Amino acid sequence: MTGTLCACIASVPGVAFGQEKAAQSRPDEIIVTSSQLPTPRRQLGTAIDVLDGPSIELKGDTSLADILRTQTGIAVSNSGGPGKSTALRIRGEEGYRTLLIIDGLRVLDVAATQVAPDFSALMSTGDLERVEILRGPQGFMYGADAGGVVNVITGRGKDSIGGRVGLEAGDFDSRKIDGSISGGSDKGDYYVSATDFRTDGFNASTADTVLRDNDGAKNTTAHMKFGFNPTENLRLQLVARDVNASSLYDGCFDSNTFATSHDCTNTTHQKAYRLSADHKSGRVSNSFGYSNIDIDRQDFTNGAPSFGTTGGIKRLEYTGSFEASAAATLVYGVDSEDEDAFSNGAMRTQGQTGYYFEYQGAFGKNLFFTAGTRYDDNDDFGTHLSSRVSIAYSQPLSGGSSLKYRASVGTGFRAPSLLEVSYNQRPFGVLPAAATSALTEETSKGYDFGVEFDSARGLHLEATYFDQKIQDAIIYTFDSNTFDDGYVKSPGTSPSKGFELGAEVPIGSGWAFIGNWTNNDTKTADGQPRVRRPKNIGNLGVQRLSTDGAFKFLANYRLSKDAVDFDFNTSTFIDIGDYEVLDLSLSYAFNKTFEFFGRVLNATDENYREVVGFNTGGRQLYAGLRLRF
Repeated sequence: MTGTLCACIASVPGVAFGQEKAAQSRPDEIIVTSSQLPTPRRQLGTAIDVLDGPSIELKGDTSLADILRTQTGIAVSNSGGPGKSTALRIRGEEGYRTLLIIDGLRVLDVAATQVAPDFSALMSTGDLERVEILRGPQGFMYGADAGGVVNVITGRGKDSIGGRVGLEAGDFDSRKIDGSISGGSDKGDYYVSATDFRTDGFNASTADTVLRDNDGAKNTTAHMKFGFNPTENLRLQLVARDVNASSLYDGCFDSNTFATSHDCTNTTHQKAYRLSADHKSGRVSNSFGYSNIDIDRQDFTNGAPSFGTTGGIKRLEYTGSFEASAAATLVYGVDSEDEDAFSNGAMRTQGQTGYYFEYQGAFGKNLFFTAGTRYDDNDDFGTHLSSRVSIAYSQPLSGGSSLKYRASVGTGFRAPSLLEVSYNQRPFGVLPAAATSALTEETSKGYDFGVEFDSARGLHLEATYFDQKIQDAIIYTFDSNTFDDGYVKSPGTSPSKGFELGAEVPIGSGWAFIGNWTNNDTKTADGQPRVRRPKNIGNLGVQRLSTDGAFKFLANYRLSKDAVDFDFNTSTFIDIGDYEVLDLSLSYAFNKTFEFFGRVLNATDENYREVVGFNTGGRQLYAGLRLRF
């Protein structure tokens, strides 16, 4: 099978195995992420992908990033296996330019160099009910930057008490145990889940020719959601998460011997919670939230502590809406956020307050328009305006089919992180340009337009063109002669543009072709390629759902082409190499209680790399059982 074949049948979001609904209802699927209000898909002018819980469960990957990489416009690079540094890039933008939200909680790591989602410690747990992905600089309500928004929604308790337990084992002595318990009534509900994952891993770095040891990882994640409904129109909710993760890796620095060591460990402890209140009365809705997240990261070299950072984010937010008429809704809100980070012996803080407003209008039954703006005031980097305009026109066709035309344009900005600033203020080893020039914010803007076709028989086709730019990007620079490094501004425009094609093609009862393909051309401000961004990424999938729903099968063929990395020691670009990987997964439910599942990763044992200098795992086999009660 070739990349050309993938491109020809290329496609978009996966079939929702768990949704017993008519195929023609796709345009009326309710989406929350675009404007923070439930909105039918047919009314959205933004580019959105959705994964539901059964689809996530069937794919089966331990890492949520590995599941998301099967979606349109998303590329992932991993440095040596589970638990290692993992970057998820949407439309070629850096991972730290994308916002991750879990049940309204912004899960960002302020103790990392950039305030970013930590996908290396984010697992695809059994409580995931839905993931919505907003692509491009369209998340002005959230203060999101050029990448987009990944919104994760977990399960909610209902009816009588119930739960699930899953056990999985496989190659590299990997084992995963996860379980949940939930229940609820009209007055309240609860959902508690926990996952414990451990693997011995494999030798992460090609440079480790001395120890050649396995670089394993551990992750224990607990997630809780409690809801209380004092009245029919008021909901109070508490969401809490606790993540304990550790990983062995190669290539750290031993300050005692002044040499590189391959006996390295990283630990991360993340504690987070969010309290919220949602009220709706007639045409008015109000939502309040307060969240807190604390991160503690520590690195060890040869068993001794070598470098550590801590950080936290406190956030207070309000979103309201008013239905002015059947054809017009106003959305408005304010949020205030305080960050703190401790590194290099100093505590640094930064605050930001944002105000936003959006008009959502319908002109007749088929034309929909939104226009909004956001005003941010950052303690250290001043005030900024962000905006978004979107339009969607849904054209009914004969036989229950429809054609939707959509377009959107938006802007955003990112202030330098506390640790980027701190890194440049070290007493030695700093590039002169980084030491003498204060960092300033980077801004982004972009637009996309697309067309989507849906037939009454379940055929879905779509095509999107996008063009976005980062202005005055903040980049990391290293001098191979002096070994000085630091973060500097890259004056000018760093573009990313391309197109996405998609289709979902039913082929008989229970069978479908699915997949995606994206052509993405990215450049730095000086015209060089941005590293680890494949120019072409795609997936071609075949899935099967038996008539009784007991047997599910998915084969996904993933390709990556035309990506480069950069060697700081030689100051040269290195071709990462094209690759094509086949993943297989299946499940069989013996009854409503017991289910067997299994997966084969890299079934053809492709020899490839995602980051120069780091190994990948080869063919892997995993299997397990689920018990539901």
